[in-house]
Amino acid sequence: MNIDLSSHLLDFSDLKYISDEVVVPDGKKVRKGSLMVCTASGSKSHLGRIAFIDDDYDYAFGGFMGMLTPSNELVPKYLFHLMTSEAYEDFIAALADGMNINNPKFDDLRQFRVPFPPLPEQQRIVDILDEAFPAVSIARENAEKNLRDARALFKGDLRSVVAEAWEAGELVALSSLATDITDGDHMPPPKAPTGVPFITIRNVMKDTGEIDFSETFMAPREYYEGLKGNKKPRKGDVLYAVTGSFGIPVLVERDVEFCFQRHIALARPKPETDSAWLYYLQMSPQVFDQADERATGTAQRTASPGVLRSLAVPAVPLPQQRAAAARLEILTQESQRLAAIYERKLAALDELKKSLLHQAFAGKLQDKGSHHGQLGSLRAAAGPSRVERGRSEMVLRHR
Repeated sequence: MNIDLSSHLLDFSDLKYISDEVVVPDGKKVRKGSLMVCTASGSKSHLGRIAFIDDDYDYAFGGFMGMLTPSNELVPKYLFHLMTSEAYEDFIAALADGMNINNPKFDDLRQFRVPFPPLPEQQRIVDILDEAFPAVSIARENAEKNLRDARALFKGDLRSVVAEAWEAGELVALSSLATDITDGDHMPPPKAPTGVPFITIRNVMKDTGEIDFSETFMAPREYYEGLKGNKKPRKGDVLYAVTGSFGIPVLVERDVEFCFQRHIALARPKPETDSAWLYYLQMSPQVFDQADERATGTAQRTASPGVLRSLAVPAVPLPQQRAAAARLEILTQESQRLAAIYERKLAALDELKKSLLHQAFAGKLQDKGSHHGQLGSLRAAAGPSRVERGRSEMVLRHR
C-alpha cells in the first residue's frame, strides 16, 4: 500500500516499523534509482505496480514487494517510464489473467521485453518525458479539481432550494409524502439464467444517481411475481441506499421490471407528492444530515427504513414542489454539462500520456518542442477558473 498508483512514487503516509535490534541486510533496503514492484496483493489494481525510489532512505521493504535495480547499461528513469506504459500494463494483465495468479514471480517479470536503445537515446527519452509529465500532472490536478467543483455545484444549489421550502412549509415526517417506504426482500432470491434483474447496493451509482444494470444477476420470474406490490419498483418511485454508502437516492424514471435487496429502500410518492421533488428532498444535505445522525452501526452504517420514514421534510403544495423540482433539474443539467467537460479533459490527458509513452518506446518520440503546443492547450483547458465562471453563469440564469 506504500505505492501510489497515480504518481508511481513511494507513499510514506502509513509506514510500519521494525525493532532496531533486527539487522536488515543492505540488499533488503530500498536503493536510490531502483524500482519497487508489488509482487503479491489481494487487489489486481496493485499487482505488478511500480514506484521509483528517488533517494537512499535506509528503509527496509516487506515480503510482498520486490526491488528491480537497473544495470549500468540502463538509465533508471528509462526503465521507470517503460514500466508505467501501456505495454507493461498489458503484460501484467495477461500474466495475471492467463495464469490466474495474484503473485507474479521474478521469473515471470523477467519475460517482459525491454526496448534497449543506446544510453544517449535512453537519456533523451527520459529528458522529454520528465519535462512533459509534470505539465500533464498539473493539468490533471486542475481538471480533477474542476470536476470535483462541478459536482459540488449542485449540492449548494440543492441546499438553497430546499432551505426555501423549509421556511415556507410545515415540517412533517417523510412518511407523510409517501404511500409506502419499505426495503427489499430480506431473503436472497434464487439465481436463474433468465428472468428479472435483481439489483444490489453496488448497482447504485453514487456519482450519477442511477442504476447500473450491466452486472446484475437474474431472479426467476416466479420469485418476482410472488413479491408484494410495494417491493416491485415502478416509474416515479424513489430508491434509497440504506446501508454502507447510504443516502444515495435514485429516481425510477421508466417502467422496467426489476427487484432489489434489503440494503435498498423504496419510497412511493402519494398522488399529491411530485416524484422528482421527493427524489431531490432525499438527496438534499438537510435530509442526509438527519439520516447520518440517526444511522446505526460502525463498520457498516445503516439508515433503516424506519429512520427514513421519520426524517423531517417540508410539506409544500404540489405546484411549488413541481416548480422547485424543475428548477433543480435545470441546475442538474448544467452541473452535469460542466462535469462532462472535465471528464473529457481527463480522458484527453490520459490519452496524451499513453501516446507519449507509446512513441517513446516505439522509437518515434520527437524532440521537446513538438509537444509544447498540445500541453499548453490542455493546461489552459483544464485551468482552475472554468468551473467558477460556469457557476456564476448558472447562478445568474437560474436564481
